[in-house]
Amino acid sequence: LMSMIINWTMSSSPETVETHSSVSSALIIFLVVAGFVLLALLKKINVYDTFIEGAKEGFNISVRMIPYLVAILVATGVFVASGCLELITDGVNAVASVFVEDTRFVDALPVGFMKPLTGGGAEGMAITIIKEQPQGPDSFIGKMVSTMLGSTDTTFFVLALYFGSVGIKNSRYAVWCGLAADMAGMIAAIIFSYIFFG
Repeated sequence: LMSMIINWTMSSSPETVETHSSVSSALIIFLVVAGFVLLALLKKINVYDTFIEGAKEGFNISVRMIPYLVAILVATGVFVASGCLELITDGVNAVASVFVEDTRFVDALPVGFMKPLTGGGAEGMAITIIKEQPQGPDSFIGKMVSTMLGSTDTTFFVLALYFGSVGIKNSRYAVWCGLAADMAGMIAAIIFSYIFFG
């Protein structure tokens, strides 16, 4: 099924793919919501009252999450403004140039380093990097950056938000597991970008 979808995507025009994608995603969202409502009606649950109660609880959780959200956004701003991101990227470039000739992947690393902190910051960095490329999003780095965005997650943001919302103070191994998954995703994005686009 996946190979059929990939073949159809590669053979169709971008406009056709975009139209089908937007229609399909809207239809899937509608079917999921309708499915929940139908299941609730079958189980004789008052859908409206349950929705209102969930919305109230969601609002309370949102208020409790604000301090954690502010903390992670401030930490991200300090990380970028202090020049640490550039320092790390330059260090990786110096080490990588000793072992490999092609160090183009270093240009995409700021996105990989930013993604565990904030998705919005990583997307902003990706747009900046893509705009600097002569071929834009169709360039090798543009494709690598896009692959990297989809291969990693906002680990610290997620932990701060969700753990903070339920009052978990000891994250135990969640940080290290999340960062290990981000590192694996970043390395995989680099390898597959060289295989498919390099």
